[in-house]
Amino acid sequence: MLLSSHCCHSALQSSCRVTLSAAPVRRSKMCGIWALFGSDECLAIQCTNAMKIAHRGPDAFRFENVNGFTNCCFGFHRLAIVDQLHGMQPLRVKKFPYLWLCYNGEIYNHELLKEQFEFDYQTRMDGEILLHLYDRFGIEKMSSLLDGVFAFILLDTANRKIFLGRDTYGVRPMFKLLTDDGFLAVCSEAKGLTQITHSMSEPVKIMHFPPGHFEEFNLKLNGKVESVQLERFHCCTEEPKHAEYDDAEQLGKGFALETVKSNIRILFENAVRKRLMAHRRIGCLLSGGVDSSLVAATLVKLSKEQELQYPIQTFAIGAEDSPDIAAARKVAAHIGSEHHEVNFTPEEAIKAVEEVIVHLESYDITTVRASVGMYLVSKYIREKTDSVVIFSGEGSDELTQGYIYFHKAPSPKAGAEDSVRLLKELYMFDVLRADRTTAAHGLELRVPFLDHRFTAYYLSLPEEMRAPKDGVEKHLLREAFSGLDLIPDEILWRRKEAFSDGMTSTKKSWYSFLQENIESKINDSQLQKAKKLFPYNPPTTKEGLFMRQLFEKHYPGCYEWITHYWMPRWIKATDPSARTLSIYKPEKDQ
Repeated sequence: MLLSSHCCHSALQSSCRVTLSAAPVRRSKMCGIWALFGSDECLAIQCTNAMKIAHRGPDAFRFENVNGFTNCCFGFHRLAIVDQLHGMQPLRVKKFPYLWLCYNGEIYNHELLKEQFEFDYQTRMDGEILLHLYDRFGIEKMSSLLDGVFAFILLDTANRKIFLGRDTYGVRPMFKLLTDDGFLAVCSEAKGLTQITHSMSEPVKIMHFPPGHFEEFNLKLNGKVESVQLERFHCCTEEPKHAEYDDAEQLGKGFALETVKSNIRILFENAVRKRLMAHRRIGCLLSGGVDSSLVAATLVKLSKEQELQYPIQTFAIGAEDSPDIAAARKVAAHIGSEHHEVNFTPEEAIKAVEEVIVHLESYDITTVRASVGMYLVSKYIREKTDSVVIFSGEGSDELTQGYIYFHKAPSPKAGAEDSVRLLKELYMFDVLRADRTTAAHGLELRVPFLDHRFTAYYLSLPEEMRAPKDGVEKHLLREAFSGLDLIPDEILWRRKEAFSDGMTSTKKSWYSFLQENIESKINDSQLQKAKKLFPYNPPTTKEGLFMRQLFEKHYPGCYEWITHYWMPRWIKATDPSARTLSIYKPEKDQ
């Protein structure tokens, strides 16, 4: 790989650009979970499927049978942390010998809940809070009290129950396979289930587990299961139940602009602060847009307050003349981060497309385009630095109406409704991209813009207040941080540039290079037959057909993993790129 890299030590106000040598990688607790209940096939054979998600936790693997149920088991991939004794899963503690927990995620309020309810911990794992909450309150209240990102499998052998659950936005992934005869298989990524064998003659669908839900199963004596209920425990528009135990600063009342701006700052800073919970080095992706810049600047500010023993590393990727690279450099110099620039060529990006689709488990065009850059920068972070916990700006565009098509919303109400739709669909698009591209390289993603309290508050504001204003998208968010010198003004008011566009020059976008390459691989005749060949989400362009072919090569017949293509609304769009829209104006024209 010919990726070139440069490091700008902004904290030392140095203008030098040096080549980095590889540094030892610190260790995280990002992981992969996998479980079977009621398998008719030999578990020793089935467990080979769990190795397909080894990238999520390359340091250790455990395969454990369930006592008394010989056809039930857990698989767990771990990226090791400080608590070597209790870090492996399934997690079991002496107080609850009948509970088995496999989870992927971080519970940011576990210490607050531990103190509030006076729980007696036996490990240093944040996930232990699930066992205590379940024992005290049951599954629904347990799930609703968790402030964090998570996917869990909880087995209660005393009551012969299995519970699955996933966080509000699906930041942590989980898929399930359930046969008509009660065989249940669960995995962090679908690829760990595609080759699972079962007794059913008909194909069995592998489905996303829905975000913000828990599901309860009865576990029969023969190891098979029966679904009892699937319930939503939190919706993004609702104040989360765990807010009652939050230690954030008191918010002002009412919708006066200065009050709202203050509340936005309080909740956003709190969202970043709680995500500093880490034993490993923290870094941040920095595209030079307002979202990642606010995250990076707040992260650097709080890291100094908490006296972290290292500078925050920021990472930008793009071609030499990309607007993102230039903007990110300005932000890094302003906030004093240890900045890394990763340059790539179109040829390197094109070469990575198939590998990216395999990790994504998606054929959505804009998701694939944007994932290539994030995949390459994550590869660089893993190989060349010791940052493992990676902050990013995902979720802001959906929450704050940041896509430029929101300028065409017929009304503030329509814009507000579409914002909620986008948030509910994040697990198929931007959140999926962010998780898979970082997890592919054993990194742990953190997304403060999707904090439960922050999003619920923002969505509670009047619709008119959240709409674009004076021709500027995300106006309210920008205004909330105006005049603070947290980031440069030119960045604070920089217009939206899609990540997959901004990492190449305005003269020629990344998607143009990709489409030119695909032109020689897909002919007109193939495109004409595409609708008949792929009647579900039929591709309408050669690029879309090429991506669909690669997806079907690795995941035949699994096209229902996305329900539709991501596309702008309220404007005639034939391509998801903002640069193709009639209302797009390059920054210099503003």
